[in-house]
Amino acid sequence: MIARPSKARLLLFAFGDFAFNLFWQSIMLFLLFYYTDALNLPIGVAATTYMVASIWDGVANFIVGILVDRRRVSFPYGRLLIVGAVPLSLAFMLTYMPPPASGTWAIAIVFVAHLLFRTAYAGVNVPYLAMTARISADSGDRAFIAGMRMLFGTAAAVTVALCTVPVGHWLTGSTAAEAYFGAAILFAVIAAGILILVGATYRETAEPQRPPPGTLKTALLSLAGNRAFVALNAAMMAMIVAITVLNKSVLYYFKYLLENPDAGQLALASMGLVSGTAIPLWMLLGRYVGLRALWLIAAGLGIVGLIVFAAVSLDGVRSMQLFLVGMQVMIVGLNFVFWAMLPNTIEYGERETGVHVEGAVFGLAALLQRIAIGIATAILGWSFASAGYVPNVHQSADMLSRMRETVALVPLAFLALSCVAMALNPLGRDRRRLGREFESPADSVALG
Repeated sequence: MIARPSKARLLLFAFGDFAFNLFWQSIMLFLLFYYTDALNLPIGVAATTYMVASIWDGVANFIVGILVDRRRVSFPYGRLLIVGAVPLSLAFMLTYMPPPASGTWAIAIVFVAHLLFRTAYAGVNVPYLAMTARISADSGDRAFIAGMRMLFGTAAAVTVALCTVPVGHWLTGSTAAEAYFGAAILFAVIAAGILILVGATYRETAEPQRPPPGTLKTALLSLAGNRAFVALNAAMMAMIVAITVLNKSVLYYFKYLLENPDAGQLALASMGLVSGTAIPLWMLLGRYVGLRALWLIAAGLGIVGLIVFAAVSLDGVRSMQLFLVGMQVMIVGLNFVFWAMLPNTIEYGERETGVHVEGAVFGLAALLQRIAIGIATAILGWSFASAGYVPNVHQSADMLSRMRETVALVPLAFLALSCVAMALNPLGRDRRRLGREFESPADSVALG
């Protein structure tokens, strides 16, 4: 019997999420704003480009997940992180490199660079996610990894929010577009070093007990029959649309409605900082109420916050920052539940269907997540475009009103949908069939 990994080894593995989030948080928080307000691309075009790249990202993640399942017995996960770190970092730099052209050619160049980055990210990130099911078979270890990954991801989010613009300007001393490029180079170098370290130190302790599914059809049928996986990912997609619309509107809201763009960057950093405090609290609460109930609590708090936002006009910088910090507490709870529950759907599916599907679980989850991000970006961009958004000018009253409505109503509707989906999740509900690792809230999120 292979010994459980030490907390130090689990912590080092989770540190890999800091590297991935240097990339991911930058793409989520700044890339659309970079397209519109640094490169001056029309927001409808920028949002459509982002949506297509995001959906392709999901497709690439799913393909990589299937390949991981085919080769999981001998797949060199750690070596892949080492080999893939540098190409991924170079692709990230290209994504923020100001295009040496204008007009249609500029759009084509940034689109191709975005696709290259998304492809490289999928090729490295999906194996890393699959490693969470292989580094330990213990549900407590997995929950510890989920919590620590979120803490490191939070640290990366704060770093990106605070450093992208000022450090980029300090490194380049030039235009806004070149400042983003300078920051991207710095983040890419740091992330590459971390991923190489994680890959070199990774060790497996949990081996799959069943052979991989024989065909793609078998894998998909197994996932379709996995009620826990279906319900969890339906809730995740609705949640992702809600929080993506909210997060991507922050820089626009502070720049144009509150006329204080620097406060918007501080709001993003504050949202990251509060995550570091909120994650342990959600983990502790989950020990007593269970993961499914934790989701409903977090989403319910978010719904209340959005109702207040819709009813009360927040025209002050401080009040808007406090609102976003409160919403971030809710977001942290939802993300923790998703990542803590997702590895457990693998065992649930094996119990229900007799097929052990591992890489496809993370690959398909990533596909659905990216589709949701693309949908949310399109909703935001097309909504702004239809109201007459033009970058770097004072916006019309109709545009500002549309901005408020989009921030309030879209997340509200989709958070409500996520609660409906999570209420149908069987994990933690049927004690006799699922076994002890699913029946106890404490087991689901224990730290040791």
